[in-house]
Amino acid sequence: MDYLITEGYPSAAEKFAAEANIQPMADFSFIQERVQIRDSIYRGDLQAAIELINELNPELLDLDKKLHFSLLRLQLVELIRQSFTSSDPSLVGKAIEFAQNHLAPYAPLDAQFKIDLERAMALLIVPKESWTHAASSGSSGPSTSQAHDDFGALAELVDPSLRRKVAKDVNEAILQSQDQRREANIRYLVRARSWAEQLAREKKVDLPEHLSLGLDGDQIAKDSQNGHGGDTEMTENGAEDNGMSADADLARYTNINT
Repeated sequence: MDYLITEGYPSAAEKFAAEANIQPMADFSFIQERVQIRDSIYRGDLQAAIELINELNPELLDLDKKLHFSLLRLQLVELIRQSFTSSDPSLVGKAIEFAQNHLAPYAPLDAQFKIDLERAMALLIVPKESWTHAASSGSSGPSTSQAHDDFGALAELVDPSLRRKVAKDVNEAILQSQDQRREANIRYLVRARSWAEQLAREKKVDLPEHLSLGLDGDQIAKDSQNGHGGDTEMTENGAEDNGMSADADLARYTNINT
């Protein structure tokens, strides 16, 4: 239940609560608000996403400059994408004007903002043929090799994974602003388990060469058939690469002394 609520599967969470005969500890309407924001980002409609965020929490983007910048930069990328895939010649000027009015003021605040803005603006000199290839690939985007051939070092900016990353960051920021955990417990536990295994191997503890999490093979096929009750995915599944901030944070989930 914790995972379904945190990750944004309201239909599945409601069905689970009904079948398990338990009272959910969250208002499903709040989950739906996060899902609407996520879906807007996935569609590339960043203006709608920003407006929904401001309706939900008017102070969130004012307080989190990095998050606001990432949303605006993605909006710029989408505007540039539209300028190359549309027959409207005025869209290029609108993209440049958007960058000047909304993103340029961030450049003096942080050197990384300036670098990220410059990289996004560099998309304006990518040949139209490259954008045509990307558009013909559909929502899944071009293959990694094709994207690198067409966009070079800028490929990550046009990859659909950027939308997923921004949506994930927004979801976590909203949860934190509502005094909730940024991630479901299971994600912490998976990282803790991985950390504990690594530590045990470093201490030469006798362990099998491979310790399965029970998430592969037939179980994956079974899970994929079950689905999420009509919900679309809030974030990328599976454990993330980044670890927790310190061994002490992870040790509280294990019995291994650091």
